[in-house]
Amino acid sequence: MWHAPRDVRWEERPDPVVQLPTDAVVRVVAACVCGSDLWTYRGARPPADPHPIGHEFVGVVEEIGAGVTTVKEGDFVVSPFSISDGTCVHCRQGITTSCVQAQWYGGTDPDGRTLDGGQGRYVRVPLADGTLVATPGLPDTKQIPALLALSDVLVTGHHAAVSAGVGPGRTVAVVGDGAVGLCAVLAAVRLGAERVIAFSSHTDRQEVATGFGASDIISERGDEGAAALRDLLGDLGADAVLECVGTSESMAQALASVRPGGAVGYVGVPLGGAELPIKQMFGANIRVAGGVAPVRPYLPELLAEVLAGTLDASAVFDLQLPMDRVAEAYAAMDERRSIKTLLWP
Repeated sequence: MWHAPRDVRWEERPDPVVQLPTDAVVRVVAACVCGSDLWTYRGARPPADPHPIGHEFVGVVEEIGAGVTTVKEGDFVVSPFSISDGTCVHCRQGITTSCVQAQWYGGTDPDGRTLDGGQGRYVRVPLADGTLVATPGLPDTKQIPALLALSDVLVTGHHAAVSAGVGPGRTVAVVGDGAVGLCAVLAAVRLGAERVIAFSSHTDRQEVATGFGASDIISERGDEGAAALRDLLGDLGADAVLECVGTSESMAQALASVRPGGAVGYVGVPLGGAELPIKQMFGANIRVAGGVAPVRPYLPELLAEVLAGTLDASAVFDLQLPMDRVAEAYAAMDERRSIKTLLWP
């Protein structure tokens, strides 16, 4: 539960139950802390009242409402971080985060009921048919961290790469060495990029980026980082730059690193972030696309590869803790002692 900046507590709440025919109750098998939650943790958007937290989890369906048809009790499911009905015009266009019935874990439903957070032992999932994706059978325990990454972080990195048009023959640079940025490296490699350059000044994160397929590491940031990139590429910018932080400085670095006619894919949560320099973009024909990742439409393709063992972002989980030590999990990420912390119930 959020109480105040840097005040996260493990508390007892009533076990969730099915309240609507479209609900499912999921027993959480694994959850994690998101980098975007650190904005609240650090006080940038403190909660008005204590409320549940967490939006990345996988688990087993314990109970379903009478109207649920796509998952059943006993299914192992991945939940995207946003709740969607899967049928509205925006969902049909693949933008499930803009669903006309969109709901968010830890928020409230249209009737004012508080929604559970993913950092708990059980979660009531509204609109279960449009939200949850079941695996074919129960996965091997060793696969659970890789499956958990599908709830947000891996797919958010993938969305950055797709938005920037990453593909074979492309040179890609990634701004941000948090879990999303590292997953963006993995996504760019998966999409066939010829060369992937990671900006990172932290040895542990550089190792993960290299393990995910980054061909080059640049430790400088800002204008110095963009200059180092251009030196590396013979005074050319990258074909695509993936912005995975969300600050004005990171967007400026991304725009300074992309070649004329190139693209920036952005997924960093822009809390007090960048204003786009339209004149600069206009003059160099730079495209900028992205936003909050619509996880649900990407899941079938990526889930198949995770289950096949050919796609695995679990290396971003460099710390694992029991869920009742959630306060320690937040502190570790805030202090950059952990890239991303996995929580076991």
